[in-house]
Amino acid sequence: MVRITVRNRWWVVAGALLIQVSLGAVYIYSVFKPALKERFPHWSETELALPAQIVLACFAFSMPFFGRMQDRYGPRPVAVLGGMLLGLGLISASFASTLGHFVLSYAVLGGIGIGAAYVCPVATCVRWFPDMRGVITGIAVAGFGAGALVFTPVARTFIDTFGVMPTFRYLGFIFLATVLLGAQAMVNPPEGSVPCGREVPTKTGQASASDFTLAQALRTWQFWLLWFTYFTGCTAGLMIIMNTTNIWQSVALSAVEQQPVRHAVFAGILAQGASAVIVVSIMNAVGRVVWGRVSDLIGRRRALSLMFLMAGSAMWSLHLLRGYPQFLAGVGCIGFCFGGFLAVYPAVTADLFGARHVGAVYGALFSAFGAGGLFGPWLAPKLMRVVEQVTYELADPSGHLLLRTCEVGSYFSAFALSGTLCLLSAALVLRLPSHMPASSLPLAAASTR
Repeated sequence: MVRITVRNRWWVVAGALLIQVSLGAVYIYSVFKPALKERFPHWSETELALPAQIVLACFAFSMPFFGRMQDRYGPRPVAVLGGMLLGLGLISASFASTLGHFVLSYAVLGGIGIGAAYVCPVATCVRWFPDMRGVITGIAVAGFGAGALVFTPVARTFIDTFGVMPTFRYLGFIFLATVLLGAQAMVNPPEGSVPCGREVPTKTGQASASDFTLAQALRTWQFWLLWFTYFTGCTAGLMIIMNTTNIWQSVALSAVEQQPVRHAVFAGILAQGASAVIVVSIMNAVGRVVWGRVSDLIGRRRALSLMFLMAGSAMWSLHLLRGYPQFLAGVGCIGFCFGGFLAVYPAVTADLFGARHVGAVYGALFSAFGAGGLFGPWLAPKLMRVVEQVTYELADPSGHLLLRTCEVGSYFSAFALSGTLCLLSAALVLRLPSHMPASSLPLAAASTR
């Protein structure tokens, strides 16, 4: 039996955070949307939302493949591959002149790169920290939530200084370097190792009695209940994260009586929208650590149920929050719970199905994130009810004021649908068992072990 020292395993966490902060910049797409709309005015609102949907889908749906790769070949080469794909995707996107080119580069190539790199820190940290799975997965994925906090002001500065398309190129080089550096710490612990001076929890609800392969996990109802509830939580969180700026823009412009809306006023609204993205990012990151620790203390099922109750209640009340501080509280609450989902679901996956194949099993479960990434960001503009057309002033690069028109609408239907699904999930997660003994293994699959 190999004893893991506390010092050497925290280097893995440092590398995981470096990778995740870079990958988490995927959440700042709403910061790019106004500049992309100005650069490509012929893109419709639905087309403008398409890259956000596709990047999340490619991110999530590529994870089962890369999860199995890192289980087989180790996390470092897969993380390196992910960093290269992400960097090259953003660099290629900076040269796009059509929607198709931009989607293929930023969303497809970049999204696959994120999927490859993301699974490695999560699976690796779960293996190094069997004694504190909830909090360590929370810390590991907190970097992903904090990515928008770090890179929102960077992106805003780059856009104002260089323009929106060069910004993608510079970010691509930054992510390429940081992910490759963090990947050097992605190594699995020795087989049969245990933390030095720590006890690995074996009580009910804290560890699995057996290791399920991906095929075995897919044959259990528990996996599919996890998948559905994860999908509802990601739908709510990604609907808000990917549309924060636009939602606030509708709320704020609907309160301005004078038209056209003055350039200074409109610029202030955009700045508030960018600040709201930062607030959601902070709460997203904090939620991952807090809910991970809470799940270690009160159990995964209770923690998940509380998160869904909070997220569902916030979604139902969001259309009533018209003031900026109230709006920040509402979207911040949803971001806080969404961060918790990203922290607790990897831990509960390892608890129920074991840590040996967690890369592949959680990779498959993470397809719920991809489905939520397709559904949530699409649902908000799709169900938005246009209330009025608002004319506003926009300054071109030379400083001349131009008149533009945008649609101001109500997102109540989208909020209500997503909130209802979250409240349903709050009840469903309580049906999850506290552990999965070996007798739960599907018989047909167990015979192949």
